[in-house]
Amino acid sequence: MGAEHPAAGPGGTAWIGRGPLLHVVLHEPEIPNNTGNIGRTCVALASALHLIEPLGFDVSEKACRRAGLDYWPRLDVRQHASWEAYKGATPSARRWLLTARATRPVFDAAIQPGDHLVFGRESRGLPAGIIEQYPDSVVGLPMVPDERSLNVSTAVSATMYAAIRMFLDRGWVRLDERGAVRPV
Repeated sequence: MGAEHPAAGPGGTAWIGRGPLLHVVLHEPEIPNNTGNIGRTCVALASALHLIEPLGFDVSEKACRRAGLDYWPRLDVRQHASWEAYKGATPSARRWLLTARATRPVFDAAIQPGDHLVFGRESRGLPAGIIEQYPDSVVGLPMVPDERSLNVSTAVSATMYAAIRMFLDRGWVRLDERGAVRPV
């Protein structure tokens, strides 16, 4: 059995594949290709994708089929009408807010299986009002000075794999003989 942690469920057992490994939350995403890439990463890592409206694109079945998103039916995707609706649907979620304005690196965050990783819209990032709600949970990916940000799909992928590395180090997941992420 892996190390105990509070977000793992009753008795502190490791992630057992009953729910999403992580939850990726996109606040008002604007660019369909970014969301498509993020959705594919979520499928690859048994994670859920939360889309907070308004969206800058159509995610209907017809639109996804036309865009060639053959993995979309396997994606655990949840839409929320607003930030408040998302919070109401996920009242006990542990949230990590990712922003280029953070001074704390994501590597110092105690991300646990089932946590929510919140990212802002491509043109403006997360609103200050949302960031102010979670001052102890604001983290970012380190960059060289004077660079403004990473593409959101790159940031999501880097953050999710940093979390997987944390989970491996703590014994909460393992890699099987093929290198696939498995519950402990």
